[in-house]
Amino acid sequence: MTMFGYFLSSEEHDPKELVRQAKLAEQAGFEGLWISDHYHPWLDVQGQSSFVWSVIGALSEVTSLPVTTAVTCPIIRIHPAIIAQAAATAQVMLDGRFRFGVGTGEALNEHILGDQWPPASERRRMLGEAIEIIRRLWRGGLVSFHGEFYEVDTARLYTLPERPPPIYISGLGPKSAELAGRIGDGYISTEPTPELIEVFHRAGGQGKPTAAGIKVCWSRDETRARRNVHRLWPTNGIPGEASQLLPLPRHFEQLSQLVTEESVADRIACGPSPEAHIAAIRQYVGAGYDEVYIQQVGPEQDGFFSFYAEEVLPRCRTAQAVR
Repeated sequence: MTMFGYFLSSEEHDPKELVRQAKLAEQAGFEGLWISDHYHPWLDVQGQSSFVWSVIGALSEVTSLPVTTAVTCPIIRIHPAIIAQAAATAQVMLDGRFRFGVGTGEALNEHILGDQWPPASERRRMLGEAIEIIRRLWRGGLVSFHGEFYEVDTARLYTLPERPPPIYISGLGPKSAELAGRIGDGYISTEPTPELIEVFHRAGGQGKPTAAGIKVCWSRDETRARRNVHRLWPTNGIPGEASQLLPLPRHFEQLSQLVTEESVADRIACGPSPEAHIAAIRQYVGAGYDEVYIQQVGPEQDGFFSFYAEEVLPRCRTAQAVR
């Protein structure tokens, strides 16, 4: 059966609110947590972007749910040897419930140190090399590495978990999905596309978990929900590679002026109808995802958790049980 989790939005909420939401998610019956890892939000109006590793430490003290970064980019902003240490510590703090979600990132977050933003093909090679370094360090002992992109000189991680966290790789296209199947322990996406899961499986991912994230916006007033989605996440209506290439929130704001409320609301379930939310989730279940993480857009978090606990999650699980 599909596992249903909650997607914590580091872009919309400050760290203490993320911790509060994690507790509410567990009480509401969600079975896992995703948390985004960014340096900048997509838009200034979103208003937040905390350091995810500090938040994960706090989450480990307030919830028994598994936690996945969705996703960390370990190739430019932070060296893979440092990320290896952070992820190993997270696995220790969470008693083995950490999943390390990684991807090739966006210029929005990775340009900040002045590094050149590489093309997608090079970023995939960088990610493969970064994962190799991370796994070597997780095995313990001294590690030296001289690769195409990274140097590591006699590094050793002393705080290691009993077993390393699985590495889930994000892929929004076939080449990244293939990489995930070939070297990843799981696959992450945000689109209900069974074709990408098939690519992942053919490349070696058969039997490995697949996870997807989806945005919704609950409100008793559907008009308010639609307006919240358009105000906070018009970026969901921006097609193509722009999300990987633009360096600043104001650039996304400029491009978002072309996105209408209708177009973005058509992609996101809005309002108080359980049927609308269930139908949106079923697209991902039907595509074949093992885990689906739902993000409530906007400020009405408490109402959302009550709504899902009472009207959405039980019906989603019942529908699967009778299949």
